[in-house]
Formats: sequence, C-alpha cells, structure tokens
Amino acid sequence: MSGSTRDLRQLVSELHELESRLVAGGGPKKIDKQHKDGKLTARERIARLIDAGSVFQEIGLLIAYDRYEGQAPAAGVVTGIAKIEGRPAVIVANDATVKAGAWWPETITKILRAQEIAMRNAIPIVYLVDSAGVNLPLQDGIFPGQYGASRIFYYNSLMRRRLHIPQIAAVMGPCIAGGAYLPALSDIIIMVEKVSFMGLGGPNLVKGAVGQVTDSESLGGAAMHTAISGVAHYKAADDASCLQMIRQQFRQMPAAAAEREAQPPKAEAAGLYDVLPPDHRLPYKVEDLLDRILDGTELIEFQADYAPEFLCAAGTLNGRHIAIIANRRGFLKPKTGPRIGGIVYTESARKVAYFVENAQRHNLPILYVQDVSGFMVGVEAETAGIIRAGAEMVEAMACATVPKIVLTVNHASGAGYYAMAGQGFDPNFTFSWPTARIGVMEGDSAVQAVHGPELEKLKNAGQTVPVELAARIEQTRADYDRWLDAKYAAARGHCDALIDPVDTRQVLSLAFDTACVKDHTEHVPIQLLDFEEEWGQLARSKERPQGLKL
Repeated sequence: MSGSTRDLRQLVSELHELESRLVAGGGPKKIDKQHKDGKLTARERIARLIDAGSVFQEIGLLIAYDRYEGQAPAAGVVTGIAKIEGRPAVIVANDATVKAGAWWPETITKILRAQEIAMRNAIPIVYLVDSAGVNLPLQDGIFPGQYGASRIFYYNSLMRRRLHIPQIAAVMGPCIAGGAYLPALSDIIIMVEKVSFMGLGGPNLVKGAVGQVTDSESLGGAAMHTAISGVAHYKAADDASCLQMIRQQFRQMPAAAAEREAQPPKAEAAGLYDVLPPDHRLPYKVEDLLDRILDGTELIEFQADYAPEFLCAAGTLNGRHIAIIANRRGFLKPKTGPRIGGIVYTESARKVAYFVENAQRHNLPILYVQDVSGFMVGVEAETAGIIRAGAEMVEAMACATVPKIVLTVNHASGAGYYAMAGQGFDPNFTFSWPTARIGVMEGDSAVQAVHGPELEKLKNAGQTVPVELAARIEQTRADYDRWLDAKYAAARGHCDALIDPVDTRQVLSLAFDTACVKDHTEHVPIQLLDFEEEWGQLARSKERPQGLKL
C-alpha cells in the first residue's frame, strides 16, 4: 500500500488475517497431534488459566512472522499479560505445534521481554513449558552472547533472589537440557503425570553419553521428580488440573487492587476508524481520538493556549487518573505565531518537560500518544535553544519513574520519537495502530537527504535525471515504505503489539493496571515491596545487568 495514503479499515483487516494465520501455530495437523498426546495447545492453556472475561494482551505476536519462510509463527512462544485471580500477570507459553516448541533466536527475545515486563512492573510470571529445546541448526543465534539463552536464567535468578518477583513454572511437556533451568530457577514447579519430562538430557543422549538404557518417565518424569529427586513441587493429573494448581497459587497471594469506578467514553470506539485521514500527512483533531479512548469525564488541559501543538492534559482511563501527552496535527495559530502540528518547538519541549515533572510529583502514570514528525530546525529554532529545550524534555521523560505507556497512531519520526518516550527509554509498554510509521524520517525526506546534492547539480546544469539515479531514488522510497510499515516494526519487536484501534481502550486499561501494581502498596505482597530497595542495591553493585529494563 502506498506510503502516502492508506485505508485504516483495510489495514486492520489485513492485520486480523495475518494474526489468524499466526495464532494457528503449526496448523490443524499439529494441533490434532497435541490433543492426541493428551495436551492442550499453548493458547488453549492460556485461555483456561486466565480469569473468565479477562483479556489476554499478547506481546510480540508478529515477531519473526516474515522470517524462516513463515515456519516460525510467533517464534514458537506465546507471551503476554492478563489477569489471574484478579491480579495482573505475565504468561510465557511454548507453542509445541511449532517445531515441537523449539527455541528460535527470536524466542529468546520474546521470553526476555516478558521477563523484563514482570520485573519492571513487579508482577508474577507464569511459564507454561513444553519445548524440545534449542533449534540446533540456529544455535549460533540462541546459545552464545550477552542476550543469548543464558540471560533468561540470569533474569530468573534476579527475580528469585533479589527482586522477589513470583515465578511459577508448569512443565506440561518436554523441558530438555539447559531449558530445564528455567523451571529450576522458579519458585514453584508443577509437572503433569505421564506427559512432562524434565532433564539435562533425554534417554538417547544418556545412552550415548554414559551407556545407560532408560525411559523418559524413569529419567525425568513427574513421578520421579516429585517423589525421588525432589526437583518438582507439585504433580498434576492432566493439563486442566495443572492450570487449576497455578490459579490456587495466585489465590494464596494478597488480594489485588479493588475495581475503580469508570465512565464510558464520550464517543463510540468504532469512530476511531475515521479519525485519521487516509493521507497520513493531513491534519485531524486528536481530541476526536481521545474522546473515544478515555473516560467521558472532563479532560483538563495544561497550558491550552501555549505551544498548542502539544496537548498535555489530566484525564481518566477506566477510572484511573492519568496524564496524557499527545501531538496535535495541522497548522495552528497561537498568539506567539503559526505552528506546524507534530513538530517539537522550543516552547513545546519545555512545556512537556514541566508537565512530566508535575506528573511525577503527583504520581500520575503517563500516556504518550505519538504522532510526531521531529524537532524544529532552522536559525530561529537553534537561536531559541531548541537543543537545550529538547534535552530538558528528554531528561524529564527518561528520569520520571511513573509508568509510561506509548500509543503510536501515525508518525514517530526522528528525535521527536525519542522524546515522546521512544522504546529506547524503556516505557512500560508500547502499542501501535496499523497506521504507525516509526523511522528516522519519511521516504521523500530521505530521498532529498540522500540524493538531493546530485539532483541539485543536475538541475543547475539543466540536465535530466539519468535512469540509474531515478532507479536509486525509487529504491530509496521503496526501502522507506517497507521500513515504515507497522508490521515490519512489530516483526522486529519495535513495539509490543499492533492493535485494532477499537480495542485501544481495553488494551491500555490492562496495560495501566499492570504497570501501576506498585502504586497499590497495601495490596502488594511484602516481597514485592522490596523491589525498589533491592534494585537500588543491585544498580550500585558490580552485578548490575547491562540492558536490564527496570
């Protein structure tokens, strides 16, 4: 689809079609085999585990969808957040219909992201293990390196010993070799009779290595590990019983936060399909978008007449008070002079910085609605101190400890993307509409930046553009159209999920519930209250993990 125009309904339809293929995992035959083996599929297990009526917000569904000739849907692992016994939790479930649940390089990426969500938000994590282990032909992208499989176990250890994040592992199929350390480093291990296997090597490897002839049950079955080795803690008769045991563990935790009183939005969610114009360069009213997502209570705008290209306001989402920072689009005419929406000016950068600092003081979580084209350039901007003002905006956002959630609806370009809580600044969650365009600049701007000098020389010489240069220009445009496609970004983990606009309120509500658990200290287990102190000690020690998103 052209980079300049797009129909949101068509984009959503294409997204749902792609999602349907991905959630089917390895396909009907593999699903039938899973059932014949007496096991539920990963998604069936999740559906039975979470609260009735709860939403499972999948994280990273599109990861690797365009790699490995389509043979690794969702990278063979289902990750996401949902509520279990009323408490937000992270769930990681191997999809055994995809190459027997073997780990691809991107499987590691997804599991690490899930663990980071648990650590960042101080919420329990559940592992539903059913994996044949490392995908051996791709071991060089899985086994070694700082962010290889070993980092999963590093995070396991940090959660267990330092951060006190509850970890429950249910071995519901094979769990082989180094993968066995994932449950071993968890707080609770549940195994399923005559289905589970957990061991550093299977019967064939044992026979080859030490000459012993044995079978799976004797070597690493549920009965052996719960009665002889003592490695596992509970034994379940089948998948359904195992999932109920996990829920029992959650019931033993202190009660989750009470429900809040919410008001419906001012306008119907279906109208979100028509808020953005077909041409992504055209203006729209961001208030029309917010009216369909936030509660219908009054939106209190901060400095409404000053630097209006940024909407900074206090509002409520599903009864929760939040701060909102959103880009306006179009040409604006404040008293200080005309402005272009989507651009960060010196005044707007300082306005946002002050607003973020207020949100931090008032303990308000922040929603960033991104449609930003970048920072203003030119003599006037530079002499007004745009660099210093931009640094203030970035610093305030980066150092704010309140939860930050990002919704990218259109442009997310240049340093403006960074300043609006870009992914590199560790927001709690990042979600995108199918219209999102994350990149350093648009294709036409890239053409000018890359080929502009050549084009200018040809113009001054009165010469036409040669065929070879024209081909390079078109290739640049094509590359940027591909890189700016929302599915491309989602496939590489540049957002947590692509979402249907009509689901935005529901998705954001669950995300804020998850991110704000630490606010409700009276409802949080004592172990979780040590989170900040423990992390502070860890950050000051030599053991500080590089890249840990906390």
